[in-house]
Amino acid sequence: MLKLNSYRFFTVTFFFISLFVINPAHAEQVVVYSARIEQLIKPMFDAFTKDTGIQVKYTTDNEGALLARLKAEGRNTPADMLITADAGNLWEAARAGVLKTVNSEILETNIPTHLRDPQQQWFGLSIRARTLVYNTQKVKPADLSTYEDLANPEWKKRLCLRTSKKVYNQSLVAMMIAEHGEAESEKIVRGWVANLATDPLSDDTRAMEFVAAGRCDVTLVNTYYYGRLMKNDPTLPLAIFWPNQNNSGVHVNISGAGITRHSRNEGAAIKLLEYLSSEKAQNLFADVNMEYPVNPKVKPDSTVAAWGSFKQNPMNVAKAGELQTVAVKLMDRAGYR
Repeated sequence: MLKLNSYRFFTVTFFFISLFVINPAHAEQVVVYSARIEQLIKPMFDAFTKDTGIQVKYTTDNEGALLARLKAEGRNTPADMLITADAGNLWEAARAGVLKTVNSEILETNIPTHLRDPQQQWFGLSIRARTLVYNTQKVKPADLSTYEDLANPEWKKRLCLRTSKKVYNQSLVAMMIAEHGEAESEKIVRGWVANLATDPLSDDTRAMEFVAAGRCDVTLVNTYYYGRLMKNDPTLPLAIFWPNQNNSGVHVNISGAGITRHSRNEGAAIKLLEYLSSEKAQNLFADVNMEYPVNPKVKPDSTVAAWGSFKQNPMNVAKAGELQTVAVKLMDRAGYR
């Protein structure tokens, strides 16, 4: 009887050791809050799980809702990582205190300095360039030069813009403020408004459709919107122009991620973040949405590469967040709605 009971004791003990130590399910799962839609993130998470065995559970929603959720959950949040688009949103998350500093040689090697938080609380994972798209039947490349030039009188009634309510244009103006100062930037934005051919439009695609239809000649867009539109109809008379190549360079922004302050699985979450910056994963992250890899060792998708190379603005994209409130107020004063 004693031998039987001893056998049962050791069997039960081994079972619980196996359950909680040898195969700690809690430590082998990363929970992600993502403002990027499922079709853009699932392939990367599947590849990560296949390579590491670490499961990824994710929730998708818009950036505002996810940030509000993280703040409300506080220490009780199940989230280990936040993924969102635009440095302005990532900067706001860091300012709200929901992200933590991450020290990783891998991330510092894979991600250029200007595409990550100076305090290491968030890291760019793909690059989106906000550039000029023009009607090839009405504009010659030689007619174009800079973002600032679009404020000049020669573009009167020839410019289309997306609404100022979207963070993409807010970040562009914020970066202009960092470069030119508030007074000069307001002068530029007022010039844009004076040159509008129509009221600001709902999104980048709509703006390009107006350009293609001849209702205006040029607009400002994130390049992946151009890629999607041209994929659907390659006959459209549209082309990309890379502005500011003789001075500051093209305005770039990022989609990126940070580890949550109260992550329960920080080690596994950092592994996922490092994986997403790796050469192996970068094309998965960038190609699906026709963005540019943030890791300089990785070449862009062939469709994206065909748009040509360009010089990036080397200013740290954190400025897009730091000066966003100032930019919004400036745009409002300038009548840019």
